[in-house]
Amino acid sequence: MVGFAKKWQTELRMTFTGHPQSTPDWVLRLADGNDAGYHLPGSAVWAVHGSMSTIVAGIRVLLMQSLHPGALAGVYDHSGFKRDPLGRLANTIRWIFTVTYGSMDAAHTATHFVRKVHDSVKGSYVDTNGLTRDYWANDPELLRWVHVAYADSFTAAHRIWGGSVPGGADAYIREWAQAGRLMGVEDPPLSLTDVSAEMDKWFDSGQLRADHRLRETVEFIRNPPLKPSLLPGYRILFAAAVASLEPRYRELLGLEKAHFGPVPLPSVFAARVVLAFVRLSLGRVGPSELAARERLKRLGLEA
Repeated sequence: MVGFAKKWQTELRMTFTGHPQSTPDWVLRLADGNDAGYHLPGSAVWAVHGSMSTIVAGIRVLLMQSLHPGALAGVYDHSGFKRDPLGRLANTIRWIFTVTYGSMDAAHTATHFVRKVHDSVKGSYVDTNGLTRDYWANDPELLRWVHVAYADSFTAAHRIWGGSVPGGADAYIREWAQAGRLMGVEDPPLSLTDVSAEMDKWFDSGQLRADHRLRETVEFIRNPPLKPSLLPGYRILFAAAVASLEPRYRELLGLEKAHFGPVPLPSVFAARVVLAFVRLSLGRVGPSELAARERLKRLGLEA
């Protein structure tokens, strides 16, 4: 049993960081830098991103972001999400945690790298009216959709599976707007009301749609190439992410809440159990937060 637990922990670390044993170098470098960074202990961003709810939020936001055919085309045509999905996941986590816990210089460097990669992500797609449209990953419209869908998913998941947030969801959205600005989002939403209004606007515009690419992507997210020991827990978390979606988005995605015959399954509670086990396996405080606290202590900015 002990051997299985250690193997499971190793596979879990590999999934999230790309490193099975040691802490990745980029995490250790979060202790470097000569400023406090954009976010501090006690912030809403630290509360949300330090919670296990981010795992469900990550699944949910992948589903949501895929609804925009332009955003999906960029991932589908250029990303290695099929060849190396875990590597792509680890790179996304690296950017989020660097902006969350790193110095301002580290956040700018990480964002510059992402935007440079995005520069070459260009192509075309057919929109909901049958017209061919060009896309570019750094296009302000697509960046805005990605940011707003992210804010919507992370606040929704944390509301269900996370703890309290200093200042509530509005504080998180207001603080994380800085990440949007770094990526090139103009005037990002600053409250949950703003996010909800923008999500309604996107839905009502008719730009979100389902096609064969979306169905293929959803199926891939539903059944990623994880290690067999991680699949049962992942399927529970996937079902929970689906349950957290608004019905209109579930319908677009072609998904339903998990059920056994006519009986709905307790996806939310089951996910709570899985997330508690993940927290127990990985520790209550992650290495990124520990590295950030080391930097803050060195700078005399943490009691």
